Amino acid sequence: MVRTQKRKLKKGLGVGYCALIYLFLFLPIAVIITNSFNATTSKPYMTWKGFTFDWYIKLFDNSALLDSFGNTILIAVCSTVLATCIGTLAAVGMYRYRFRGKGVIDALLYIPVVIPEIVLGIALLTLFAKTSIPRGILSLVLAHTTFSIPFVVFNIRARLTGYDNSVEEASMDLGAGKVETFFRITVPILAPAIGGGALLAFTLSIDDVIISYFTNGQTKTFPLKVMESIKSGVSPDVNALSTLILAGTTLLVILTQSNLFKRRK
Repeated sequence: MVRTQKRKLKKGLGVGYCALIYLFLFLPIAVIITNSFNATTSKPYMTWKGFTFDWYIKLFDNSALLDSFGNTILIAVCSTVLATCIGTLAAVGMYRYRFRGKGVIDALLYIPVVIPEIVLGIALLTLFAKTSIPRGILSLVLAHTTFSIPFVVFNIRARLTGYDNSVEEASMDLGAGKVETFFRITVPILAPAIGGGALLAFTLSIDDVIISYFTNGQTKTFPLKVMESIKSGVSPDVNALSTLILAGTTLLVILTQSNLFKRRK
């Protein structure tokens, strides 16, 4: 009887603990979604004045906000493609070949990951100023590519652990060249890791604030636009766009998971 009560108590505490964690994680998101339907028009837009869809309509009249979101997507896509291509070649090259300074290069890959973002942002700003690279879309793409490459490399290197080189050797024995073997054998095998690294790079880029702040010039991204609006209170049209982004991301996850479930079946 005592054991049963202890088990029920432990189970109750476990459920309560998990509930608190999920509440802590998702309560801010719930606040954003709720405020996107808030009818208030007075700053700081936190007082509930009723339910409305007006902010979703007004969102499309806010050209500055939509332009910042477009810049964010453009920069994220360009930096993800560059980081994925460079990271894939770097990971495969470092796995296959031995050369002087390999250990140093391997150690240097951790620097963009472990140093504070503000330090990396100042370093990139100084580099762009010294090399006369104009600050804008180009500088943002280069900056985002820089801090995304290590994450792609680490993701693919994990996949390369235990990689069977005999598959590539068999391909070349059958007449395929190195380039053909790479694209028809190596890339498909590494595809899950390459895709995971690309998604991680895209997420890091679309979410970045600090490095973008130092390298943006006059180009505004969506995170920077939100940071600016915090001073006067985040307007509900920003919450509306955030809700649409959240809805699109959730839908993408649901479709992906449903396809994976069907394949397993």
